[in-house]
Amino acid sequence: MRALKRRDFLKTLGAGAFSLGLGSHSFCRKVPLIKPNIIYINLDDLGWKDLGFMGSQFYETPRIDKLASGGVVFTNAYAPAANCAPSRASCLTGQYTPRHGIYTVNKSDRGDARTRKLIPIKNKADLASEKMTIAENLKASAYASAHIGKWHLGDDPKEQGFDINIGGGRLGHPKSYFSPYQNKDLKDGPEGEYLTDRLTDEAIKFVENHQKSPFFLHLAYYAVHSPIQPKKEKVEKYARKRGSQGQSNARYAAMIEGVDENIGRFMAKLDELGLTEDTVIVFMSDNGGVSRRTSMAPLRAGKGSYYEGGIRVPLIVRWPAKVRSGIRCDTPVSGIDLYPTFLEMTGTPRAKQKILDGVSLMPLLTRSGGLKKRALFWHFPVYLEGGNVETRDPVFRTRPGSVIRFGDWKLHEYFEDKGIELYNLNEDIGEKFNLAEKFPEKTTELQQMLTSWRRKIVAPVPSEQNPGYDQKYDSSLRRSLYSKRKRSKKEV
Repeated sequence: MRALKRRDFLKTLGAGAFSLGLGSHSFCRKVPLIKPNIIYINLDDLGWKDLGFMGSQFYETPRIDKLASGGVVFTNAYAPAANCAPSRASCLTGQYTPRHGIYTVNKSDRGDARTRKLIPIKNKADLASEKMTIAENLKASAYASAHIGKWHLGDDPKEQGFDINIGGGRLGHPKSYFSPYQNKDLKDGPEGEYLTDRLTDEAIKFVENHQKSPFFLHLAYYAVHSPIQPKKEKVEKYARKRGSQGQSNARYAAMIEGVDENIGRFMAKLDELGLTEDTVIVFMSDNGGVSRRTSMAPLRAGKGSYYEGGIRVPLIVRWPAKVRSGIRCDTPVSGIDLYPTFLEMTGTPRAKQKILDGVSLMPLLTRSGGLKKRALFWHFPVYLEGGNVETRDPVFRTRPGSVIRFGDWKLHEYFEDKGIELYNLNEDIGEKFNLAEKFPEKTTELQQMLTSWRRKIVAPVPSEQNPGYDQKYDSSLRRSLYSKRKRSKKEV
């Protein structure tokens, strides 16, 4: 006999349908809601424009595009940080980076000491055990939880509230996308098995085993982080294809298609199990794409930079039972908003003394209203080497500083030279024209807001001078690299 669907199973037990109590955020439906499953899909280093529904004409993502058409697409969605670990820590805790102290990957004094004017704030490599994740908070609503894929926040996600961990540990990227994986947290499959396929298989098993009770699944693919190792049979198609809008990397494109196929396979399984209606799917990237690999144009720069290309990311939220399809929302939102959104979706109370910097997105998702006007903030009191012609200087992707977005305005403040940059993103999404001198009142307003926020959140600001700094060497290196990379860009 065919297995009962989850909704029918609960009715048979006499559990009835569970009302989420979302009040004015709900729109009319004939059948009350049960507690929804939550599937949070987080890709690694996927650029804002690396998907068909976001405008790419080179990468082929029909299944993810279908997912997008069935839900809400946020066109002004932001990662809480411009690189992996801090962004993930903030999304899972609902807190800005100064709350947990993870600002970058590995040490904070990256790059040549002769080019660092300040002593950076020390970086934390692990998410502290007292920083409650959404998985731990959801236990109050009896949610089973699993982390599958990249963790990068310590030894074991089970120490942060997850019931199951498959493949997640300290690794920031896979040693190989093909088995043997050389990953102590993931048992090797048959030789040549593909990592993205394997993680999807594990996700399907988890859903099959937990389909009769609510679950939270954090499916954190290692793709499309380096090493760029696609299946060979997919590369040839893109090698023959003409590049478009700065996107032409056939191997990278093949990796994206591999993810797309697996997203389609996973959604088909949800359909088969009858879970689609009451399952929330959130699809997001942890930061912007890598500039040398893909193009975020018209956005400026890429991963590691706090220009738009480094922090603006694709974001889809689909929930057929509650959220209308085919909506594009341009309200600025952040990964820190996921935690409070999941709490409201599931009717779960916020844990006592738990601080959340984000807000629930339910008013936007259900079109019951807007969000109260607010600023979004970023704080990066450390160094990250690897700049290019699009970053502020060619030595570092980011030097120590803070950023605020408020309405259409975005302000960058740099601690080394007290530099200020002001942009109107509505008119200049590429952040080409610094308006700080043209609009001094707006500059002062945003700078004061940023300073006030840092004080409120106790964000550390580096001020100690680095005795190893060599101003002549730094200036000479900047000129040399800028000239070299500018010529290289023209040749390309």
